[in-house]
Amino acid sequence: MRSTTLLLLVLMSALALAKEPSILLGGAFNLSGAQSGLDQPSYKGAQLAVEQANEAGGALGRKIELVLVKGDSNVEHTGLRTLVNLRSRPGIAAVMGLSDTDQVLAAARMCEQEKRLFLTSGATSPKLPQEVPHYLFLACFGDNVQAAIGAEFASLRLEADRAAVIYDDSMEYTRLLQGYFQARFKQLGGTVVAEESFAKSDFSAISLPDGPIDVVYLAVGPQDVLPAVRHLRDAGFKGAIIGGDSYDSDIWNGQTDLSDIYFTTHAYFGEDNLEPKVQEFRQAYLVKFGEAPDAFAGLGYDAMNLLVLAVKKAASDEPAKVLKALSEIQNYDGVTGKISYSEGGRIPQKTVSLMSVKQGRVGFMGEVLPRVVPAP
Repeated sequence: MRSTTLLLLVLMSALALAKEPSILLGGAFNLSGAQSGLDQPSYKGAQLAVEQANEAGGALGRKIELVLVKGDSNVEHTGLRTLVNLRSRPGIAAVMGLSDTDQVLAAARMCEQEKRLFLTSGATSPKLPQEVPHYLFLACFGDNVQAAIGAEFASLRLEADRAAVIYDDSMEYTRLLQGYFQARFKQLGGTVVAEESFAKSDFSAISLPDGPIDVVYLAVGPQDVLPAVRHLRDAGFKGAIIGGDSYDSDIWNGQTDLSDIYFTTHAYFGEDNLEPKVQEFRQAYLVKFGEAPDAFAGLGYDAMNLLVLAVKKAASDEPAKVLKALSEIQNYDGVTGKISYSEGGRIPQKTVSLMSVKQGRVGFMGEVLPRVVPAP
């Protein structure tokens, strides 16, 4: 009798959710093209967050619907598709997603035009909030934070004095990363003996100078990480290679000849991370998608949960109220770390996960905060 009553209550709750208009939250993700390796996991994380929120009763007594802005890694398309979605579904309260600075700017400027919040799950430029004032927030740390960790690791842990910097000059993300690395590495007394740039996956012009080089800081997009690392190894560089969160994907599987590679990222979701909320997320993701989550999956999950929390705190899905509620969130305990927005600030202070690659196996080295962060 008791189980029958409970079942009836669940069914009644589900029916009530179905009758009310859904709360619409946009999710912009590049599901094909160069950015898909980052955005596909992020999309999956967002889907899981929405599913769990609806299983728990939705928000404000209503079901949550994820309205997909399907990108193909073309910046112009991302902007146009975001605008089309906002105008065709005017009830969208806020939009989250995307993992690249240029992509985010295209989408966020359309959100600004339509007076909607955009919360990027994975684009790490600390300049983004200045470029789209009021409407653009980050759910991740800034590039100045992760590049500072890379420089401090090189100087203080590897005791490197001489570094070469190689970066893709066609991406804002990589230009910023290498600049922040250089600033912090020089501040620590290191010397940058070479600075080489390339564009559009053309590594042919890259050549390291003669003389000792302790480390190479290699700032590249996700599609170029493995080929660029192999280019350096084939050219004879055997020392440490350091990079950013674009290295965090499944590209290392089977690359048993690759070692002495280090990178910074947002979280570690290996089975040996025994943090309860991490394991709970990992298992739920495994069940739903049949694969383990990476850091970008965690960022998508946290960013969507932040929007759901903002709707609940606002007690409304009116865009202006949701934006205000998000800006006041403190100590959200996400799977990628605690997230707070200080008064007037739109980038959370978060720890950085430091990872290593040895014989093609990715290992977790710890969570750290930089001693000094270069100014944006």
